[in-house]
Amino acid sequence: MANTRSASKRARQTVKRSLHNRSVVTRLRTIQKQVRSSATPSSDQIRAVISAIDKAAKRGIIHRNAAKRRKARLNKALAGAK
Repeated sequence: MANTRSASKRARQTVKRSLHNRSVVTRLRTIQKQVRSSATPSSDQIRAVISAIDKAAKRGIIHRNAAKRRKARLNKALAGAK
């Protein structure tokens, strides 16, 4: 339990933020799986995944190096499939 008003507010903010971040990470995982599992993903799908990864990295939800790694692996898999 928080001792001060500001500490209790920070605790509330942390709970709210972590719930939102978890939903963003789950959504990222889902759309990445959809693109990787589809036989021929469209360029719109690829752009949407890369955009979502970039947004998550920009907002600090995932680390920027993790975002670069995910995009590189995605591009590598798509290049190999062609």
